[in-house]
Amino acid sequence: MPKQTADFLIIGGGVIGINLALCAKRTFPDAHVVLVDKETDCGLHASGRNSGVLHAGFYYTADSLKSRFTRDGNRIMVEYCKERGLLLNQCGKLVVAKNSTDLEQMDELLRRARTNGVELHELDEEAARAIEPGVRTFGKCLFSPATATVSPRQVMAAFVEDARNAGVEIRLASAYRGHQGQQVRVGDDTISAGYVINAAGLYADRIAQDYGFSQQYRIIPFKGLYLYANPGAVGVRTHIYPVPDLANPFLGVHFTVSAEGRTKLGPTAIPAFWREHYRGFANFDLRELVEIAMRELVLFATNSFGFRSLALQEITKYSRKNLVRLAAELVPGIGVSQFDHWGPAGIRAQLIDMKQKKLVMDFCYEGDDRSFHVLNAVSPAFTCAIPFTTYLFDEIQTLLH
Repeated sequence: MPKQTADFLIIGGGVIGINLALCAKRTFPDAHVVLVDKETDCGLHASGRNSGVLHAGFYYTADSLKSRFTRDGNRIMVEYCKERGLLLNQCGKLVVAKNSTDLEQMDELLRRARTNGVELHELDEEAARAIEPGVRTFGKCLFSPATATVSPRQVMAAFVEDARNAGVEIRLASAYRGHQGQQVRVGDDTISAGYVINAAGLYADRIAQDYGFSQQYRIIPFKGLYLYANPGAVGVRTHIYPVPDLANPFLGVHFTVSAEGRTKLGPTAIPAFWREHYRGFANFDLRELVEIAMRELVLFATNSFGFRSLALQEITKYSRKNLVRLAAELVPGIGVSQFDHWGPAGIRAQLIDMKQKKLVMDFCYEGDDRSFHVLNAVSPAFTCAIPFTTYLFDEIQTLLH
């Protein structure tokens, strides 16, 4: 196999990988930076299949990495889209209460917003309906004016163009196949890598284990599906979310307005049985089925972090009727006939701490002076991508010294 060299080898062409490649090239202009991805284009998995929502940053505790980067990431991404002429829908978000219990969680969200320096307004029912006439809330709601939507595919294409213009070498259809020391096998080539950065998303834990990391962490894939409204059938103009359960990272069934102005319901968070379990038996992998099903069976049996309850609840959302029923708690009067098709599935690469049997709620990474591994970059990683990867590359430089 041909042997080649790279000062920095980045594995994974999603939003984190491509921005880490940009950081490497901007920090070390003379370095040979190579990014590899197993697919025929960058961003074909989570980075290109997510909702496109730019979150504002009020869900997260002040001590989390997510809180550090969501507010700034939102602002930077909005500016980037405006500069590049990319689709941008600055529609805002309403967070509504279903009952009196939700009001306590609303107070906590307001507290977090103030602590994190995020603009968030408390509104009464009348003010909520002035923004979104069909919305229902119990007593009051929250409004986030900074929440917006972009087109993930457009943003990814712009980042790839930036990387190529900066001098990053992007090799597609080049899957990671293992390593011996600094010799990394990708596709049909062997690359002698000065430093390896693993941003492989669904496969990040497996690659990290090759380098001696991710000892107690494993990825569990969760399938997310959105149900799209018929064009013009639902006149929702603003994102409408329920008050979330802050004990888990899923935000419940909600209304999202796309960058193009289309309304969709979702997402689901259904446990998948292999890493790329998007549809039917496509991308079926027996090894992954056995490995992941065993992990999920253990979590189901022990009901760790409420996994059994979550799995049973999420499976019911395969029913279009049930998904619409849940959404109708936020906007009464909608019906199944108004929603005509499911959008393409996305897979959330959710890290689990297998030692403590719990979800890893924050971003997570490990590394040394030879390699660095981004293990957990779940939502809102797309929003956070630019400031988060700048932070990660600072961490890498510390390890290199």
